Amino acid sequence: MSAPGETRTRETRQDRARREAQSEIRVIGDPVLRERAREVAVFDRGLRKLAKRMIRIMHDAPGVGLAAPQVGVVERLVVYDVDDDPRTLVNPVLTMLTDERETGDEGCLSVPGVTMPVERVTRIRVEGRDAHGAPVDFEAEGLEARVIQHEVDHLDGVLIVDRTTREARAAALRALRDGTSSATGAGL
Repeated sequence: MSAPGETRTRETRQDRARREAQSEIRVIGDPVLRERAREVAVFDRGLRKLAKRMIRIMHDAPGVGLAAPQVGVVERLVVYDVDDDPRTLVNPVLTMLTDERETGDEGCLSVPGVTMPVERVTRIRVEGRDAHGAPVDFEAEGLEARVIQHEVDHLDGVLIVDRTTREARAAALRALRDGTSSATGAGL
């Protein structure tokens, strides 16, 4: 059992970490989110350091995925964590998409506090590199496939508001404009 002050301190640290992480994330309206990210050509310590920083931000925000443009870096780098095993994908390419689709609610750290229905394919094949430059090639399905598609969209300047219904987009943009969204909701 912890002392009463310890629990309060831990919550305060978590709140502070969340606020700091959220302050580093670009939000809808920032032009960098609409740019197509550049291919990564150099796999160095700086890239690995960026990936590590992005994983920290993603966890603290909290979210399950984060793309480099969301932290103002216009390079093709994403991190995600759907099973307590953070992964880094550099220059990811979706080489196979199944025909089967599923609509699910998605949130986004760059569209804070709102969720909206987004249709995605249920299984994908991903090729790219890890943070050290080693090739990666794997299939993903379910939540992992959804998160990867969401983050790759960010690399192409696409947001969830572009992938949802007209009604959901209007409601989300209205909530953001009116300040009625909850900025503490988790995102992809």
